[in-house]
Amino acid sequence: MTRIRRIAAVAALALALPLPLAGAATASPSRPATAAATAVSSNPAAFHGELPRPTGRYEAGEEVLHLTDQGRTDPWVPAAGPRQLAVSMFYPARQGTGEPAPYMTPGEAQGFLATRVPAGTGLTAQDLVGVDTHAYTGAKAAGGKFPLVVLSPGFENPRATLTGLATDLASRGYVVALVGHTYEDSGETLADGSTPGCALCDSGAPDSLPDSRAKDVSFVLDQLTGQHPVWRLSHLIDRDRIGMAGHSIGGASTLNAMAEDQRILAGVNMDGTFWPPVPTDKLDGRSFLLLGKDSDHSSNGGDTSWAQTWAGWKGYKPWLTVAGTNHASFTDVTVLAAEIGMPLPPGTTTSPERGMQLTREYVGAFFDRTLKGIHQPLLDGPSTANPEVLFQHP
Repeated sequence: MTRIRRIAAVAALALALPLPLAGAATASPSRPATAAATAVSSNPAAFHGELPRPTGRYEAGEEVLHLTDQGRTDPWVPAAGPRQLAVSMFYPARQGTGEPAPYMTPGEAQGFLATRVPAGTGLTAQDLVGVDTHAYTGAKAAGGKFPLVVLSPGFENPRATLTGLATDLASRGYVVALVGHTYEDSGETLADGSTPGCALCDSGAPDSLPDSRAKDVSFVLDQLTGQHPVWRLSHLIDRDRIGMAGHSIGGASTLNAMAEDQRILAGVNMDGTFWPPVPTDKLDGRSFLLLGKDSDHSSNGGDTSWAQTWAGWKGYKPWLTVAGTNHASFTDVTVLAAEIGMPLPPGTTTSPERGMQLTREYVGAFFDRTLKGIHQPLLDGPSTANPEVLFQHP
C-alpha cells in the first residue's frame, strides 16, 4: 500500500512544484527557456492549456456516459448505494463536426485544483475546463466498426488525465472508453451533478483495488457490448476486438481485468507496479505491453514486480522503457504543468510533449498489431528515431 501511494503521488509532482520566480523562464535540458514560457510563468492567469493534436486521420468525437451498476454496492462508500461511474467515450468522427469538448466538468476541475494543485499557481477551475483537447461533442461518427480500448487512470488522478492518449487512439480508428473510478481520485461528476471526492486518498489504496477496478471494467463492457447497449453509438464497436490500457494502478489493474474477463484480448501497463498475487495463469497467451520509465522499470530496475510478472505468462509481451521520463510522463499532467512554466521533476530529460508522443506511438502501435493485425516495425526493436525507448530482454 505504501509503495502504491508513493507512486501515485508522483503523478502530481509536476503540478506540485513551486512556480518559478516572476519573470524567470523555465529551462531544462530538453525544454529550453522561451519568451512564451517567461510570459506564462510571470502571468499564470494567462494560462490556456492545450493538449497535443491527435495524429490520426479522424477527428475525435466525445460523449460522457453515466452508468449505475445496480447489482453492486459501491465498495468504498456503501452508503452511496449502487456503484456509479462516469465514462468518457471517444470515437472516430468526421472532420468539421461538433463543438469543442471540455477537459473536465467545473466540479471535477475544482476537485483537481483543491487536491492536486498547490495554491499560488493562478489556475482556476475554468482554466482546466477550457483546456483544448481537440475532441468534439456532438461530432458525427465516421462509418465502420472499430476496436474498443478501455483506459483506466492512476490512483488519485481523474480520468481526464488520460485524454491526450484517448483522443489520439480515437483519431487512429478506435473507440475508447475512459473510465472514472468513483471515490478513487480527486472527483468524477456523476449523473445527479454531484462530484464526490476521494474516499481512499487519506488511507491509501487498499489491496482490493485492482480487483475492484476489474469489476468496474467488466461492467462497462457489459453496458457497451451487451444485448441492450446503453450508448447510442455502440454500433461503432467491434465486440471481437477489445483491449485495455492504464496508467499506474490503472495499468497494474489491466492485468486483473484481463484475468477476469476473456473479452479483453490485449493490455498495456504504463508505469504501474503490479500487486501480488498477479493472476498471470489466467492470461491464456494473450498479449501485454509493459511501458514505463527506465529508472524504475528496466529489467534490473528497482521495481521487481515487472520482471516477476513478465516471466509468469506466455504470449506476446514486449517490455519497453523510456529514458529520461517520470511517472507522469505517460499522462497529460506534465504537458499542462509545462504550459504554466513549471520545471520538470528532477532527472527528467524527455520533454512532456515528447513523452506523450512516444506514449501515443507505442500504445497505438501495440493495439494496431494485436487488435487490427497490422504489422508495426516500431515494435520489432530499437529505433534510431526513438533512442529514448529501450527494449528489455531479461
